[in-house]
Amino acid sequence: MLNALEVFTTVLVGLMVGVEFSVSFVINPILDALPEDSGQLGRSHGGRMLGALMPVWYIGSLALVALWAVAGWGDPGTHLVVTAAALLILSVVMSVLLLVPINNRGKTWTPENRPEDWKEQMKRWDRFHYARVAVIIGAFTLLVTALA
Repeated sequence: MLNALEVFTTVLVGLMVGVEFSVSFVINPILDALPEDSGQLGRSHGGRMLGALMPVWYIGSLALVALWAVAGWGDPGTHLVVTAAALLILSVVMSVLLLVPINNRGKTWTPENRPEDWKEQMKRWDRFHYARVAVIIGAFTLLVTALA
């Protein structure tokens, strides 16, 4: 049963990393290259869609990693799982304090109501997001290592 939990948790966190990585390095660059207001509209839509999904994914992943750490306490590699949990906690704190406030503003923007500094706010979100992606890649790497 513990093996199934370990594999399921690692796959779930890996998928989350893949989605967040693609947002940073594929989707947002594509949106930013679109003409006129298309990119901003796409980011607003993405903020609404992923803004609803990602909190569940992040908290669910953290809960599964914590369960893995408790269920496997004393096993080799548990310290890696605990460290991965700490990194996922950091990613949630980063999200709540840094990314969510910008996302909550951005998801309501239209070409008619967006602030003049909307591009700077999106660049700030991108910088915070790059850091968060690095943190969750670290957590995923630790989980894969613990699994192996």
